[in-house]
Amino acid sequence: MLNIGIIGCGKIAQVRHIPEYMDNKDCKIVAYYDRTYERAKEMSQKYGGIAYKSYEELLKDKDIDAVSICVANHLHADITIQALRAGKDVLCEKPMATTIEDCEDMVKAADEMGKKLMIGHNQLLAPAHKRAKKLIDDGLIGKILTFKTTFGHGGPETWSIKPGPNTWFFDKNAAVMGAMADLGVHKTDLIRFLTGQKIAETTARLMTLDKKDSEGNLISVDDNAFCIYRMEDGIVGTMTASWTYYGPEDNSTVLYGTKGIMRIYDDPKYSIKVELNNGEKIYYEIEGIQTNENQTKSGVIDLFIESILEDKETELSGKKALNSMRAIFASIESSNTGMTVFVD
Repeated sequence: MLNIGIIGCGKIAQVRHIPEYMDNKDCKIVAYYDRTYERAKEMSQKYGGIAYKSYEELLKDKDIDAVSICVANHLHADITIQALRAGKDVLCEKPMATTIEDCEDMVKAADEMGKKLMIGHNQLLAPAHKRAKKLIDDGLIGKILTFKTTFGHGGPETWSIKPGPNTWFFDKNAAVMGAMADLGVHKTDLIRFLTGQKIAETTARLMTLDKKDSEGNLISVDDNAFCIYRMEDGIVGTMTASWTYYGPEDNSTVLYGTKGIMRIYDDPKYSIKVELNNGEKIYYEIEGIQTNENQTKSGVIDLFIESILEDKETELSGKKALNSMRAIFASIESSNTGMTVFVD
């Protein structure tokens, strides 16, 4: 039985992490920290465990085996590294960190301490994405030539413990990045997973088109990101992340291969639609993807616990996430310079 600590008791912790830990028979939550102490205390009273007034105090508790880090982006690296050095396995929310150097330091700390570091890229565990990966590897659509992957919705204003235009997602000091960090990291890592190829080159534009703060000023982070990725074997495609899709959420990926086309989460009824060049059409009815309004079990917590108990690496490991994070930061550089950037 693993003892779990929750660092950050906001919306993502309350909606995903805490309920999924409570549903796992191999662990129990024993500790909570939030910068608003009353929030941590509320969680401890509701689910059991101790509320701490500092995360440092929580990390000193030797009875805690692992922690979920659910704080604002700019704190991810520092708290993760402290937790690893305190001997805890770590599940960190995305984005992994706000600089590539911090991402690398997180992986280094995990290696040095012999601890697990997992990043919450839950889209890799979505049922249709897992099935699509197998179909691709089996050669159903042949060699992938191009792709387009999109994640867009109306914004994170309601996806915060304090909803509205003053959400920390819009604060550059806390979030550092906008739609690119919130949504783009998911699709960037997904295309790496589906193609089995690292991202080698990016040409990108990040911009703020519409989102405003409570005073009517454009927010200080991007609300849209548009990237052209070239994979290491020559596959080329687009990744779009947006907070300004003021209608149905778009969480689709389309892969164009030498034998046909695969559409994933592009149809409300069929999670995967394949149209082959011989005229054959194959439709798969698989569980729909999570949305902010429709929360289902992500599988991330179960995989984290399993990775610790069975001492195994997963697709969600910090090491796997590094190439995707390099592509994120290269895309920001590309947008700032107006040039194509090679992903080192």
